[in-house]
Amino acid sequence: MKQITPFLYAVFAISITSEAMAHDGSHPDTVAPPVRAASHAPIGVMGDHMHKTGEWMVSYRYMQGGMEGLREGNDGRDPVQALQTGGNNYRILPTSMTMKMHMWGAMYAPTDTVTLTLMGAYLDKEMSHTTYAGMAGSAIGGEFTTHSRGWGDLKVGALTHLWKEGEHALHANMTLSIPTGSITEQDTVLMPNGQQASRRMPYGMQLGSGTWDPTIGATYNGRSDAWSWGAQYLATLRPGRNDEGYNLGNRHAVTAWSAYSFEPGLSLSARLAAHTQQQISGADRQIAGPVPTADPRNYGGEQADVFLGANIAGQSGLLRNHRLGVEVGLPVYRNLNGLQLERDWSVTIGYQYSF
Repeated sequence: MKQITPFLYAVFAISITSEAMAHDGSHPDTVAPPVRAASHAPIGVMGDHMHKTGEWMVSYRYMQGGMEGLREGNDGRDPVQALQTGGNNYRILPTSMTMKMHMWGAMYAPTDTVTLTLMGAYLDKEMSHTTYAGMAGSAIGGEFTTHSRGWGDLKVGALTHLWKEGEHALHANMTLSIPTGSITEQDTVLMPNGQQASRRMPYGMQLGSGTWDPTIGATYNGRSDAWSWGAQYLATLRPGRNDEGYNLGNRHAVTAWSAYSFEPGLSLSARLAAHTQQQISGADRQIAGPVPTADPRNYGGEQADVFLGANIAGQSGLLRNHRLGVEVGLPVYRNLNGLQLERDWSVTIGYQYSF
């Protein structure tokens, strides 16, 4: 978390400057209607709004999340407990993981009722481990860290208007994830016998799903004076298996948010998100070893998170229609399948420009 703190300060500094410039009276286009910061959902929500005919929007998001400590179901597990979880004889345990994502997006509206979407992401994952010496016991043999970096899966989709009445609107979300991300990443690991070996990394360290994954759902938006709110449901379905013999399991996610606009160009938001995901179906025979992350049963589960965020929109001059957003999330409920690292926090910082 410390490494992104300067970035957060920079974003807020730029945001405050943007607001000041937008209201300094030096621009001739002050008669233009205000750009509502809250007309977009918190920056961590995707596919939340539609555009008018001919409009484009480009975006960039930086996302980072941290995991530390092991959990089985609702309960935390210390290393000694984890070594024998479920009757297994684990000799390597993950201790922490950091995932960074750079996401680029584009939206285009050929009509008022359809907005097309495109998203691509570059992933950077790092997982630290402790290796325990020999075939039994809790004597530590050493530590090591694995890395995977590269482009993830490409996503194309469409948002389709369903209903609108006054300040209330509903649209459908449809996305297809194209398996462009690697699922055969390897790195060097420290084995219980003290030897180092190159192995295919576990499922969570791969860059893609390896399957063509449709996501369907719906998004609602509402507004009254300075308040705005919304909700979204998305289901990611994985009917087949990839070339390595598995899929990541179906995922159902729901989120709801509310935002208050102190002025048109500045809003603060609160959001609740929850999801459930199945265990991995099938297995990659080359992902093996005495480590929980190699077991397909140790993936998926249920989690709920709360988020606080801010949106800022430039109002005039060169800053008009430029947006900045930030959102920070913490878990409030976790019920995980098997033994897993628990997610402790997440941050999303984003930029959007419409034209």
